[in-house]
Amino acid sequence: MLWLKAFHVVFVVTWFAGLFYLPRLFLYHSVATDALSVERFIVMERRLFGIMTIGGTLAVCFGLAMIAAAPAYLQFGWLHAKLTLVALLIAYHVWCRQLMAALAQGRNTHSQRWYRIFNEIPSVLLIAIVVLAVVKPF
Repeated sequence: MLWLKAFHVVFVVTWFAGLFYLPRLFLYHSVATDALSVERFIVMERRLFGIMTIGGTLAVCFGLAMIAAAPAYLQFGWLHAKLTLVALLIAYHVWCRQLMAALAQGRNTHSQRWYRIFNEIPSVLLIAIVVLAVVKPF
């Protein structure tokens, strides 16, 4: 179980590194005006999205492996709350993919301020998920 947990944490860190940085790239991309910068952001976003998708997929796989190894944990309310937040995180990840595609096609509809606020969502989710996993409040 400890090996599963260790690899789960490693890939969660990988996933969150991407979730923290990708929206920042969106912000910079949205204000770029020259073709070279726009093309550079498209490449950076695509590569980062690939890395964070691998991290997220493996984090979820190792998390599911931990549940399979100790199914009794499914009786705890804190785990249900955590899994709900993870589902929201997956939805955020998918939303990032949609934003990335729109930016690559030159169809940005959001302001700098919007991207700055959007960039804070994973921070809030991370805090809540870690508190649930460590404190296990209910």
